[in-house]
Amino acid sequence: MSYGDFWLFYLREHGRPATRWLHFAGTGMASVLLVAAAIGGWWWLALLALLLGYGPAWLSHGLIEGNRPATFKHPLWSLISDLRMLALWLGGQLSKELDRAGVADRLPKD
Repeated sequence: MSYGDFWLFYLREHGRPATRWLHFAGTGMASVLLVAAAIGGWWWLALLALLLGYGPAWLSHGLIEGNRPATFKHPLWSLISDLRMLALWLGGQLSKELDRAGVADRLPKD
């Protein structure tokens, strides 16, 4: 599978708005904690970042999507795709990609 194929699969696996929202929240919290860990030298914040970054995302797959996180099979591509999805959402460009993947559910800014 190419990354392009994986990206479309990834978007379909995040088809419900609540799943994407929990991913965005987790990624945002993890990013802030990683920056704080790097600046302050508090290594334990990096561990907390992993928990707060992956926890909501993994829960959303089990409780909302009913699927397994792609992270388990493709950890690097999943991380890249999570950051890409967040960036596209923040830039108001996620709708085009969701359309390409055949995902109909939208968040207000999707």
